[in-house]
Amino acid sequence: MIQHFKTPEAILKASETQLLSVPDIISFRAIKSLLGHKEFEPGAQKRLAQVQDSGYRAVVLTEPEYPALLKKIPDPPALLFYDGTFDSHAPCISIVGSRNATRYGMDTAKYLAGRLAAFGFTIVSGMALGIDTAAHKGALEHDTGQTLAVLGSGLNHIYPRHNRPLYSRIRKQGAVISEFYPNTAPLPANFPRRNRIIAGLSCGTVVVEAAPKSGSLITARLAGEYNREVFAVPGSIKSTKSRGTHHLIKQGAHLIESELDIIDELSQFVHAAEKAPSPEPAKNKPAMDKIQTMVYKHLDLYPGHIDHITASSGLTSAQVSAALLDLELSGLIVRHPGNKFSILEE
Repeated sequence: MIQHFKTPEAILKASETQLLSVPDIISFRAIKSLLGHKEFEPGAQKRLAQVQDSGYRAVVLTEPEYPALLKKIPDPPALLFYDGTFDSHAPCISIVGSRNATRYGMDTAKYLAGRLAAFGFTIVSGMALGIDTAAHKGALEHDTGQTLAVLGSGLNHIYPRHNRPLYSRIRKQGAVISEFYPNTAPLPANFPRRNRIIAGLSCGTVVVEAAPKSGSLITARLAGEYNREVFAVPGSIKSTKSRGTHHLIKQGAHLIESELDIIDELSQFVHAAEKAPSPEPAKNKPAMDKIQTMVYKHLDLYPGHIDHITASSGLTSAQVSAALLDLELSGLIVRHPGNKFSILEE
């Protein structure tokens, strides 16, 4: 309709005859609704005033500030409310995954977000617990990192409440976005709609961890339908959190081993630098003795049980227990429930 009438105002001022003269665009019922728009105008003005009084901003589909890639999906929201600032033409990558993520998943999401932010990408996610939170934090910890959080509620309903402090940080280094009016509650039906915006904003979507049936896979499916790149991080064959990502890889998603796998596929979107950013200075690791070194070599990013570590290292239980305690106190490894241990992401 906008392509035909050029502006929303022209649509709303059009007569019934003018609306009916455009074939195969909208139904007669929708035309009747447009013709009766004047009776809704006071309510619309009131809502707009409430948004402005709250300090939020609104951008309409026809405005140049509207995100360029989002405009290209089949059903872009006509109106977006946001708190903060963002560059509508900056390249975006979405990072999504399980709310009940493993330590491996959290570390990976945070690491990828930080490295991609260093390349000039804006990190998009849904501000949920787990992978989403880790992705936002990874972007925020980079000096020039930008991130966008897309909500399944209005801006007056921060969900989950636990992420209120994160909301405050994001609006200073990006924006929190919603297509819902500010007082809209976080209803279950809102989140699949929210996922299309996450996928639509982004030139690529990275799934870090996901169960076989999850919202993250919906986001990945939508990204594929929008002809955007889909990436998946492989995980342990023993982890249910990795079944969704392994399914995506079987279906043709790009397998991710480092941020460079993403950069290679999306090199045309890299604006910030012509080459990879300088590596971060190596952190000085505490010195390890011979026993600690042997134990450390038998640890991985995936938590391993102390019995398996003892068996594979050939050391005694007492030696392994003492070494694990020293390594944990030195900040080199992480203890997990059930006497399991893993190394930290470098």
